Amino acid sequence: MVKHVSQLLSKGETVAVGGSVTLAETGVLDLLRNGEYVFYDRYEKGLSKQQIDEVFQKSFSVDTYLASANALTEHGEVYCVDGKSNRVAALLYGPKQVILIVSWDKIVPDLISAILRVKNIAAPANATRLHTGSFCTESGKCIHPVCDEHHLMALSAGACEHTICSNYVVFSHQQIEGRMKVLIVGESLGY
Repeated sequence: MVKHVSQLLSKGETVAVGGSVTLAETGVLDLLRNGEYVFYDRYEKGLSKQQIDEVFQKSFSVDTYLASANALTEHGEVYCVDGKSNRVAALLYGPKQVILIVSWDKIVPDLISAILRVKNIAAPANATRLHTGSFCTESGKCIHPVCDEHHLMALSAGACEHTICSNYVVFSHQQIEGRMKVLIVGESLGY
């Protein structure tokens, strides 16, 4: 994966990342830290909350933004759910190029399956990793698990004080040709 990503980057360009276990597991974070790029590193040790927020702001105007997605549908939709929403904001607009690195096991049949994947797998795992104290951290599942054709998003607005599921975004098309690239990895990574 590192070789493929490096071929999409130019030396000296500005890069930033969304929160992603997948980027760490694939070695992409190490690639970005090798000194060839201007990396706004949200994970740099010793950063204050204010400095991390500044990194998030800079992320909106980088040359390349890298992240993962919570799910991909067989129809081609990219599904992302965020807490602070710095990741989805940068994915929507800003960076000149977006590279999504997504594990094959995040591919699901449809949007309902994508939503259920987040509620039952991704959100509980991420909330546990981040020590949020949310309902799903304690129970291993969403407090509002209903999702069907009548209640598609089944938002749990106000149901969980410490939720990491604040904004739900479905990407179906990019009008800026070539801006978003989705690289699918043939192994199980991230959540």
